Amino acid sequence: MQDARLRVAAIGFLNPAPLMWDFEHPPLDAPLAAKYQIDSMSPSECAIRLAAGTADIGLLPIAALATTPGLRILPGCTIASKGRVRSLLLVRRANQPLATLRSVAADTASRATIAYTRILFHRWMNPTVPFLPMAADLDSMLDKADAAIVIGDPALFALEERYNRFERTGEELIYHDLAQEWQSLTGLPFVSAIWAATAAATLNQTVAADFIQSRNHGLENIEALAAEWSAKLPISESTIRTYLTTNIHYVLDEECIEGMRGFFRIAAETGILPAYTFSI
Repeated sequence: MQDARLRVAAIGFLNPAPLMWDFEHPPLDAPLAAKYQIDSMSPSECAIRLAAGTADIGLLPIAALATTPGLRILPGCTIASKGRVRSLLLVRRANQPLATLRSVAADTASRATIAYTRILFHRWMNPTVPFLPMAADLDSMLDKADAAIVIGDPALFALEERYNRFERTGEELIYHDLAQEWQSLTGLPFVSAIWAATAAATLNQTVAADFIQSRNHGLENIEALAAEWSAKLPISESTIRTYLTTNIHYVLDEECIEGMRGFFRIAAETGILPAYTFSI
């Protein structure tokens, strides 16, 4: 028999963990598994799955909305930051100013972060600096380019290891928090991802409610998530707790919606993305 469940492309990083609580923990994981088939992957792969129609719902980097016609934004949930985020970094050598960088190694995992960073380079007076797609390994990236963009768990690792790296290499690096840079330059929150559905997906009224309820339960269980993820990653419970409660914002509120509109407006003005408008 054909599987009638909705196919969900999720992201396998720490930052969506509160959004996924009900899908991964009892008592609701079993009933939700009867409605949704969950696969975890990188943010860019989520965008590919939705564009190809091989997923019905995905945690989508927002830049992909402008390049994938017909996607619908599910209300309520986001991965955003209204200040310092810590897991979206541009790392450069201290002796090379932003305006004179000749190349940037770009983590292939996220399209939205790349689009935001291209906008920032327009503001930093270096709009044509080439981005080199690479896997997220800071040492390898800096061997090939003047700077590196790393996101998600690899970015958290890079921050945790920055002093060890300096002791090991003697190379002084500057770690730019991209959400903080974006807010400083634009006054807008940095909205990374939202839940989106394809035009062909059949959604009833309970779908958005399922995802919102999962987020709410996740935010009520931050202590459990900190313990769970500290066993998976070489990061302390206290760091994970702060990250999930202070650095990441999970509610798609009016401020984040305006942040998205500002992002798409500036991205179109700078020619980084096609013009795009949306409603929720």
